[in-house]
Amino acid sequence: DKFNATSYDAMAMVIITLEAFAGMWINAFIVSVLCIAWVKKKSFNSNEKILLFLGCSRFWYLCVTWVYFFLSIIYPWCFYVHPIPQLFAAIQSFLNSSNLWVSACLSVFYCIKIANFRHIFFIYLKVKIDRIVPWLLFGSVLLSLVICILVYNITNEAHCNNLNSTTLGNFWKLSVKMDEHFFPIFFISGFGFATAFMAVIFSALLLLFSLWRHKRQMQTNSVKNLSMDAHIKAMKSILSFFFIYSINFTCLVLILIYATKKENPVTFLILVFQYAFPAVHSLILIFSNPKLEKALLRILPCVKCKACMRQ
Repeated sequence: DKFNATSYDAMAMVIITLEAFAGMWINAFIVSVLCIAWVKKKSFNSNEKILLFLGCSRFWYLCVTWVYFFLSIIYPWCFYVHPIPQLFAAIQSFLNSSNLWVSACLSVFYCIKIANFRHIFFIYLKVKIDRIVPWLLFGSVLLSLVICILVYNITNEAHCNNLNSTTLGNFWKLSVKMDEHFFPIFFISGFGFATAFMAVIFSALLLLFSLWRHKRQMQTNSVKNLSMDAHIKAMKSILSFFFIYSINFTCLVLILIYATKKENPVTFLILVFQYAFPAVHSLILIFSNPKLEKALLRILPCVKCKACMRQ
């Protein structure tokens, strides 16, 4: 029961703490701005619904992850107590799946709302998208809940059959062999990651193609530079999101491969990139949303003034 943290544990805890608290602050900011706007105007558009749900899921995911890392390093013995490891695995799986699926829904929403195609099915989706968004969010929660229950049952069975298991580092990281108990988790998780990633890829490529085509039309028609700059900014945001999501998908796949290896430098780097994703992507969403960007720019001078007054 003694505290016995290694230098690897200390470094991992410091970095995860910085990333988690930065991500929690950023996503709490998104949620608070959207809630204040909702109280003022008593309505939510589809974009705000997705951003609110995404901000909440990311905030709680980072919060639970930080608590998990803290307990696994300071009080590792508590993960021998049933059902603590099973609950952490299930909750993190639910929140991580919600994060991925809602991010994919946001990409699909932007594609349908912004892209301009003349296909009848695409026009139908563009007209009905506001009614489809609540069902997309409900489907994301339902799929995440199913994965959560499956992960709890599989982890519980593996924990009961491996009494010497421990969960230091990452909730996948049980010091047991990768036997038949964990293959269903890896298969389910990998399938969910791949499906969400494919949705992001297709929506991003369609949207980029539509914006690029529209940009060329504006160049030929000599449209004002302001409209051109807006389209270039949108394309940069989509490319940055696509790049970050690709890194996150690679990390999620690699974490399944290195799931049972403790204190591995590759695992450490994967975790650093993985837990930076919620903060970095949320920042991109803030600066691509005029309302959130204005609110952030109003807050930052206040923060600087308070810091100067304290000094």
